Amino acid sequence: MLLFPAIDLYEGKAVRLYKGDYNQLTVYNENPAEVAKDFAAAGAKHIHIVDLEGAKSGTTPNLATVVRIKQESGLFCEIGGGVRNMDVVKTYMDAGMDRVILGTAAVENPDFVREAVATYGEKIAVGVDLKDGYVAVKGWTEKSTLDAHTFCAQMQDIGVKTLIVTDISKDGAMQGTNHDLYRRLQAAFPALQVVASGGVSSMEDVKRLADANLYGAIIGKAYYIGAIDLKTACEEVQV
Repeated sequence: MLLFPAIDLYEGKAVRLYKGDYNQLTVYNENPAEVAKDFAAAGAKHIHIVDLEGAKSGTTPNLATVVRIKQESGLFCEIGGGVRNMDVVKTYMDAGMDRVILGTAAVENPDFVREAVATYGEKIAVGVDLKDGYVAVKGWTEKSTLDAHTFCAQMQDIGVKTLIVTDISKDGAMQGTNHDLYRRLQAAFPALQVVASGGVSSMEDVKRLADANLYGAIIGKAYYIGAIDLKTACEEVQV
């Protein structure tokens, strides 16, 4: 299983939200590129980046910071947050991103997903952010009428290869992740690369996800507060 330590960006800083709540924001580092270099030093090969401002605005306010993260770490970088048109996709691709994650737009505009996949293939991933079992949109502030299974099936039919699935109720809460959800989805869609996100709080979580044959897991708050030692995690489960 691949590990994706996360950097959430807000005003050029590395931050974390509690359950997606912008009013419960903690700044962990003023220099996200330094965080990325720490990831590399621990043995990570990938970084998961979210532009929290972009998730609201649909723009790329932290682009310069994203570029520094990529250039200074040299790691595989995937970026999401407010990617709602091909111009933003192209901006990130031209900036050297290895994978771009579509979120709200994938729910509201499947034709955009088709165009992005047709243009960039497996460099396009889709974020499946779940609130009470339904896909949430617009920075997790609204809930759609699509359940997880229906949406994943739609994305698979379009040709999306990688799905980053977040249980919002678990995100940042440090109470463990939703193992049943990830097992069900990976079993239902064996051809997809399912990445677990939200609530990965301990080495036990990491090992159980690896045992479930998931493609990847995102480690966020647990890294920043020292609950998961990234070096140990990379050594034990990363392929």
